This record gives sequence, C-alpha cells and structure tokens, in this order.
Amino acid sequence: MPRPDPSEYAPYHIRYVSLIPDETIVESLNSDLQTSLAFLRSVLEADACVRHAPYTWSTKEVVGHMTDTEWVFGYRALRFARGDSTPLAGFDENAFTKTAQFDQYPLSVLVAQFEAVRRSHLEFFGNLPEVAWARRGIANGDEVSVRALAYILLGHERHHMAILRQRLAKG
Repeated sequence: MPRPDPSEYAPYHIRYVSLIPDETIVESLNSDLQTSLAFLRSVLEADACVRHAPYTWSTKEVVGHMTDTEWVFGYRALRFARGDSTPLAGFDENAFTKTAQFDQYPLSVLVAQFEAVRRSHLEFFGNLPEVAWARRGIANGDEVSVRALAYILLGHERHHMAILRQRLAKG
C-alpha cells in the first residue's frame, strides 16, 4: 500500500507521517507495538510518575495519552472506512490527560490498555478491504484518509516512544 500523500492529512500530521518510511503499515503497527511493550514493561513503577523537564507529563500520562489517541484516531478510521462522512470533532489531549488521572493507575494497567486498543486496531486495519483505505472524512476541521490515520497512529507512537526513551535514559 502506498504512503498517504499530503492531501490525505492535515499539515500538522506530517510530523508523524514523516516518521514512517516505506513500510507495510499493519506489520509496522504490530512490530512497533512489540518494541514499545518491551520498553514500557521495563520502566519501574517508581519512575513512571516522574516528570522530566522540560516535559510536563509523566510516563504514565504519556502512555495514557497514547491510548486515548489510539481510541480517537481509530474511531475516526472506523467511521470513514465504513463510509460515514459525518464531520468529527477534534479532542483536547491536555484536557483528556488532566481529567484521566493516569498517575493513579499502575503503569502495567496503562500498558495493558494501550496493548488492547492497538491489538483491536491491528485486527481492524488488517482486515480492511483495499477500497476502504482511501476513504476520507473530516476530523478536527481537516480532511483525512483512513490510510493516513493508520500512519498517524504509528508515527504518534514513534514520536512519544522516542521522547520516553530519551528522557528515561537520562534519569
């Protein structure tokens, strides 16, 4: 499947799509999940609530945010893949994170939630008819394709995991 071209997503999302070179998207969603799970399961609970400057979110909050984003963008992909062109609202990730109180949960629970949502998306994307990948809809005021949403999900994970690896390596 070809990469989405820039007409398939908002300019803001180039930061995520650009992190995905020519890859098989569903296979990469799975392999990156395995890599992320191994890393996240190695993080000590005592380190999971630490906020490393200049970042304002803890590791738990980042994992919770990644899961929330999986839910929201996966829902968008589902609606558009099924031919529903009803415009969808954006979401405020800062408000989601603040009200979710992710630091109250064990990191293992948050990691399990991320894994469960991603696995459901692997089944969804892995079984989409080819024609559905090109379908588009409006989300947060911008047109986006189902294919682009899969790339954005993977790029979003790579973006946040790179930050976590960097900041946790520094301690």
